[in-house]
Amino acid sequence: MKRPDGRKPDQLRKIKVTKNYMKNAEGSCLIEFGQTKVICTASVEEGVPPFLKGSGQGWVTAEYGMLPRSCNTRIRREKTSGRTEEIQRLVGRSLRCVVDMTKLAERTIRMDCDVIQGDGGTRTASITGGFIALADALLWLRKKNLIAGVPLKDYVAAVSVGVFEGTPVLDLNYAEDSKAQLDMNIVMVGHGQFVEVQGTGEGRTFSEGQMSALLKLAKKGIKELLAIEQKHLPGLTFLK
Repeated sequence: MKRPDGRKPDQLRKIKVTKNYMKNAEGSCLIEFGQTKVICTASVEEGVPPFLKGSGQGWVTAEYGMLPRSCNTRIRREKTSGRTEEIQRLVGRSLRCVVDMTKLAERTIRMDCDVIQGDGGTRTASITGGFIALADALLWLRKKNLIAGVPLKDYVAAVSVGVFEGTPVLDLNYAEDSKAQLDMNIVMVGHGQFVEVQGTGEGRTFSEGQMSALLKLAKKGIKELLAIEQKHLPGLTFLK
């Protein structure tokens, strides 16, 4: 089976990370999964949501959006849609799982993931790039002596997998995602545990064997993405 862009079934698209892409943010990067491009920024804000006031712990939250011409046709600027809420909650959950909130004090790190060009996998790119921006914001806090150490417990990354023309494939672009018989989004941390598994059979069921094959593909892809994160965050250490 030949993929639309010529990749092997188990091959990621070309991944490119440009750090410090937004000069005013405490942490930022432009992450590119092939033709998908997402700007991820991390902003440090004093204070926490009402349900955390007085708790002494911080919070990490995320917002996600697509620019009007990030797709083939113009999409309307949206305030909040069901898809947008789903994705930003996924990004927030994924990043919070590797942060020790008790070490942040009562401050919020607000992640913004803005898709400037979409070609499939925007949510997984947002998580992977979001982690790099988040880590840089935490390093900024430490440099300013606002926290004692970097309150991270592990790396986290995400990738899409699916069944395209009967073959399990890694990191779907839009041409594949729009015709996939099955697609999944997988989020994992560095020590190999899953954060979230989202899977949908497009109008059909799928077998345990198919799911196992896709999870194996996802693990391979995420291992490569974690190596990219490590390359762009040299010397990053985690809580013990």
